[in-house]
Amino acid sequence: MNRVVRGSDGRMWTVKTNVEWSNPIAADEFEHDVNGGPMPGVIMGAVLLFLVVVFVVWTPPEVVVPPWLLLALLAAALFFPVRWVLRRPWTIRAETPGDHDEHPPETWLGVVRGGLNARQEAAKVARQIELYAEPDMNGQLQPVE
Repeated sequence: MNRVVRGSDGRMWTVKTNVEWSNPIAADEFEHDVNGGPMPGVIMGAVLLFLVVVFVVWTPPEVVVPPWLLLALLAAALFFPVRWVLRRPWTIRAETPGDHDEHPPETWLGVVRGGLNARQEAAKVARQIELYAEPDMNGQLQPVE
């Protein structure tokens, strides 16, 4: 999502949000970011699929499986993948080329988890720029040199 905002000082700012498909490494959580890649998730998904197939195949023909049970199994199988997609980190970037008078170019950068949170934060940043000519120093975005 891109949004162009005019600051209270007349500068034009561009507020962009992008989804990050890999977790950005932060210095304070480096040891937690090291993992075995996607293979453990693939293996667990295959095991879950195998167990569901075995459950369906071993069911005697005279047993009637209620539809809600199938929906519950589907919901259980899709819970973590859907949660993973909805909780991806989003990068929010606010930048201005500056002007020719006294304001240099600026770039502010921040990371927010979740698409809805990213949309709300981008709206807050845009409003902050309209009112005070730059993003809030105490907000999610920080200036980048």
